[in-house]
Amino acid sequence: MRSIPCPLPIVAVPSRGPHALSSLLSTELVLKWGAGPIRGALLPDWVPGVWLGRRLAGAVARRLGCRAARCSGAVRSVSLLSPEGSAPGPLLRAAARMMGQRPVLVLSQNTKRESGRKVQIGNISAAKTIADIIRTCLGPRAMMKMLLDPMGGIVMTNDGNAILREIQVQHPAAKSMIEISRTQDEEVGDGTTSVIILAGEMLAVAEHFLEQQMHPTVIIGAYRKALDDMISTLNKISTPVDVNNREMMLNIIKSAINTKAISHWSDLACGIALDAVKTVEFEENGRKEIDIKNYAKVEKIPGGIIEDSCVLRGIMVNKDVTHPRMRRYIKNPRILLLDCSLEYKKGESQTDIEITREEDFARILQMEEEYIQQICEDLIRVKPDLIITEKGISDLAQHYLMRANITAIRRVRKTDNNRIARACGARIVSRTDELRDEDVGTGARLFEVKKIGDEYFTFITDCKDPKACTVMLRGASKEILAEVERNLQDAMQVCRNVLVDPQLVPGGGAAEMAVSHALTEKSKVLTGVEQWPYRAVAQALEVIPRTLIQNCGASTIRVLTSLRAKHTQEGSQTWGVNGETGALVDMKDLGIWEPLAVKLQTYKTAVETAVLLLRIDDIVSGHKKKGDDQNRSPGAPDAAQE
Repeated sequence: MRSIPCPLPIVAVPSRGPHALSSLLSTELVLKWGAGPIRGALLPDWVPGVWLGRRLAGAVARRLGCRAARCSGAVRSVSLLSPEGSAPGPLLRAAARMMGQRPVLVLSQNTKRESGRKVQIGNISAAKTIADIIRTCLGPRAMMKMLLDPMGGIVMTNDGNAILREIQVQHPAAKSMIEISRTQDEEVGDGTTSVIILAGEMLAVAEHFLEQQMHPTVIIGAYRKALDDMISTLNKISTPVDVNNREMMLNIIKSAINTKAISHWSDLACGIALDAVKTVEFEENGRKEIDIKNYAKVEKIPGGIIEDSCVLRGIMVNKDVTHPRMRRYIKNPRILLLDCSLEYKKGESQTDIEITREEDFARILQMEEEYIQQICEDLIRVKPDLIITEKGISDLAQHYLMRANITAIRRVRKTDNNRIARACGARIVSRTDELRDEDVGTGARLFEVKKIGDEYFTFITDCKDPKACTVMLRGASKEILAEVERNLQDAMQVCRNVLVDPQLVPGGGAAEMAVSHALTEKSKVLTGVEQWPYRAVAQALEVIPRTLIQNCGASTIRVLTSLRAKHTQEGSQTWGVNGETGALVDMKDLGIWEPLAVKLQTYKTAVETAVLLLRIDDIVSGHKKKGDDQNRSPGAPDAAQE
């Protein structure tokens, strides 16, 4: 045996030495114990000594089957030995490295880190939890949720996006799931519940593969391949629609509304949605623009009944005339829109005027009056009947306008002013001295101010060719009106999607089952390990018809098995689940259709979210959990530090 110089410093052994060394003693390593400070060739000077008592040295020697060196003092150092003539092996070097390095703290003291399989399983659990929250909100038999916001307000809804918007979550994966619901709502306006359920199921089926040590990249590759095939299958089974066929369009909107709280008044709601979208449809240079958000305003007025709701061929704003003697009813009004104030213009910077004579003060007041009078003369010159401004109107200006028999309305919102401009053909003017006759809008046939409840509302209606409109909703309470508005927005978005992309796919889970069957058939020709995650996507798609069956209380296994068998037959791609009864039915006969744009967005968003969350294997949070400092004993090392 010969001594091998140890390449790394040897860590000091604590008082419970035999236990600390036990992992080394059971290996094929040899420890040599020498008396006194060992110097020279055996160990470098900078190696710290390991202080061992004489008895401990003897115990270690006996365990190794060798004899401890007899010495007068304590054994002070230890070195690693290897068999004569051989270089230190990997085990020896690993042991030296393990004994030699001190822990390096990379992350700050306030950081918590989780990594590896634990993070992936945690993300999947969070996604499944979010999906389970709104699983009962799918289909015509959907249940509603009642949520209390921090301010004490109540939200009653079965709209997936509205529910998740009110929920406060801490897990980052759960926040990502809530974000995709918002994206779906902004992009296509419908399918917010489906996308969450589908994304949760995509992740749930991936959990099995992760437990079998399959690499997430393999699963992601299979998911992406499946998404391409899903999109191509959807395009194959889609059918074109004639957007000028009013009855067909109403049927499509009815399919979307039937799952909402407003389904009881579906005929009224469908008519309102279709009329509103057709009104704001605007085509210019071959480009179709349907801006529901800015030009189809929904005004909620508590009171009355839902049947009183209607679409106005014009605009309604919650304003009254500025002067009590101004006219409240004008036929064929000439409308002038301003975004400047009819008041004396104050200086941009703060100024002081020093007055020494009384005549100067009178002159200043006279200048203000002359300025207001000049503005009013500029307005009167174009002979308007109605002036609407976004800013204020002074008392003097009201006086001049009232004498000229002109009605004025002030402090109208910018968005309302834009809608009025689109409805009556007026142009918004910024300076009164630049007014021209073509700036005056003559498209509206009626202006009137009505009192509804306690408030006054201005109606500019019966427009010739309005490209903007107001939907007036009536109902018993604010909560009901808020839910009706959400449902109506979804209906208008569905109508817009069909007008922009007139392609339909069957609803009621039929499209999902058709795509699932196509993926299952295609997976049979795939080779390698990728075929299993690919087939799992087909299995995940069945969650939509399965949830529809569960929510209407039918036998899940029996109906789903029958539906699978039905889709293996030729020409049965439109068969799905009747959400009311849970029976199998041909969606062509039932008239349940969904826009292709909504389905494509749902699938893309769900798969992309599953791919994103599967790719995460490390979560570093910038703050410690509350109570970490109390739970940890003083001086104990932080397990989360690296």
